[in-house]
Amino acid sequence: MSDFVMVTDSCCDLTADQVQEMGLKIVPLTVELEGKSYNHYPDERELSIQTFYQALRDKKVAITSLVNVGTFLTFFEEILKEGKDILYIGFSSALSGTLQSSKVAAEELKKAYPDRKIIIIDSLSASMGQGLLVHYAWTLKKDKKTIEEVQTWTEAHKLNLCHLFTVDDLGTLKRGGRLSDTQAFLGALFRIKPILHVSDEGKLVPIKKARGREYSLSSMVELIKDHTESLKGQTIFISHGDCIEEAEKVGKMIMDIYEPNEIIYNEIGPIIGAHSGPGTIAVFFMGFKR
Repeated sequence: MSDFVMVTDSCCDLTADQVQEMGLKIVPLTVELEGKSYNHYPDERELSIQTFYQALRDKKVAITSLVNVGTFLTFFEEILKEGKDILYIGFSSALSGTLQSSKVAAEELKKAYPDRKIIIIDSLSASMGQGLLVHYAWTLKKDKKTIEEVQTWTEAHKLNLCHLFTVDDLGTLKRGGRLSDTQAFLGALFRIKPILHVSDEGKLVPIKKARGREYSLSSMVELIKDHTESLKGQTIFISHGDCIEEAEKVGKMIMDIYEPNEIIYNEIGPIIGAHSGPGTIAVFFMGFKR
């Protein structure tokens, strides 16, 4: 049985400690801020999360870029040269062209390395939702499952990976072209805080409009029951746009009501944060439907 390396991209928003523990290889996506490009890594080596979110609060526009084929060719080939196979779990194809770049690179490399396996999985997820799927796949790898067994389980269960999130800063959505001026103005005027989820197609879909921040957070917690009968025994991931105190408040509500095993928090990185903005809070768990 050949050894394999698990690869994901920086949209997974896993902590640097998690990445190290799992032995993951991370393909960085790029964000441009005030004319300068930064690769995003979990250890924030090129751009700190705090600097990024302060720039957004200062009304700066962040522009994100997908990973091109050439980057994947170089990244994957370094692993293949070591005689190892690759399992790449990537950012939702409905939100970025990054996954398609990985597929093109994989097909090209299979010609040069016909004895090696390169398996590409579209997570149809984002942020720590993608990260949670990677976490489950890593758990199987740790239990000595083969690359094919990990692939089979992940493909079979990825649509059980639920995402619920609320956005606080409509101005970021407007500046990123996701909202019109009128929508942003009316939303701010009436203190509308949309609650969204990620669909089976991997797209961002609004499911509720809450009036006021507190109600949006409690409503998001309440909506969990529509997706699962129980969170007992689960590890829940919560990511946030530089608002850890509010994220922990949501976590406490979830712990009190649903009694999961544990909750792990991390910031939403600049790739997703460029579109969601400061104050975003997202909850990820396994359920019977998205």
